[in-house]
Amino acid sequence: MSPMPDSKSTVLTDRFGRVINYLRLSVTDRCDFRCVYCMAEDMVFVPRQQLLTLEELAFVGQAFVELGVSRIRLTGGEPLVRRNLMSLVQSLGKLAGLDELLLTTNGARLESVVGELVDAGVKRINISLDSLQPQRFAAITRTGELHRVLSGIAAAQRAGIERVKINAVIMRGQNDDEIIALLDFALEHGLDISFIEEMPLGVTSRSDRQRELVSSQEIRERISSLYPLMASAETSPGPSRYYRIPGSNSRIGFISPNTHNFCESCNRVRVTCEGQLLLCLGNEHSVDLRSVIRSHPGDMAVLKTTIVEAMAIKPKRHHFYDPDQPQVVRFMNATGG
Repeated sequence: MSPMPDSKSTVLTDRFGRVINYLRLSVTDRCDFRCVYCMAEDMVFVPRQQLLTLEELAFVGQAFVELGVSRIRLTGGEPLVRRNLMSLVQSLGKLAGLDELLLTTNGARLESVVGELVDAGVKRINISLDSLQPQRFAAITRTGELHRVLSGIAAAQRAGIERVKINAVIMRGQNDDEIIALLDFALEHGLDISFIEEMPLGVTSRSDRQRELVSSQEIRERISSLYPLMASAETSPGPSRYYRIPGSNSRIGFISPNTHNFCESCNRVRVTCEGQLLLCLGNEHSVDLRSVIRSHPGDMAVLKTTIVEAMAIKPKRHHFYDPDQPQVVRFMNATGG
């Protein structure tokens, strides 16, 4: 390994000149839901001894912040099922140089802990919500109860989270008839919303996900038939392209991994709950940080050097649904949101 620069202001840059300032840090692959686009119905989860400890996760977060990462999003699986998670949230929230600590959750456990999250420094929360119909919601999530998620959304707003955003994965024939209903819910409650094209990660029970794909363009056209959508120059840490509706404070985002590749502006990497540094959502390029941490306990310089050198294998782009390219077999819950 090459020597690690002494400066804490090192900027992570890949070989294509993209600056990496955003880390998605997975704390677990487990979830109390089994969403049809995220998991198989009968999942085998990582043995607990293979997970990074909360202390190791905090160590990884510190390393990335010292390398210039200014935003960390905690993901899963469902992060709120991780026991004693709040100790990690509090540790990360104290890191000098971290501008934003964020969370993605299914919302079912949010109501009871959102006050602690705010106190620890969480500023924005994304909540998955793919249907407003209780029976359909239960079918898509396989185990979820809609009323608990709605209570979590309301609690997050009451607790003073700066921006609460709904993430809705739209699937043809399953929930694409709720696009307007989900948008109206966001507008009525002052929420942001992102409509997401499904990403083909892992082998699920659904036979033809490409045929069920609803493109961002189609969703925009449906919305535009009822509302005047105005493109916005606003950005967020993630890949959403935002629009506004005059008179509303809600941001309407579109995440288009299949039809409008956003890789040219990619500013993020993921660390899985096992400590795999994933350089791309849609590729298998990775580096094992857990082995580095456990072979060199407490050695921040070695960990930072490993992270810096890993930027050399970050690929230029992903290739979903490309028959000439290998397709990703890991599920989204193992990828880290």
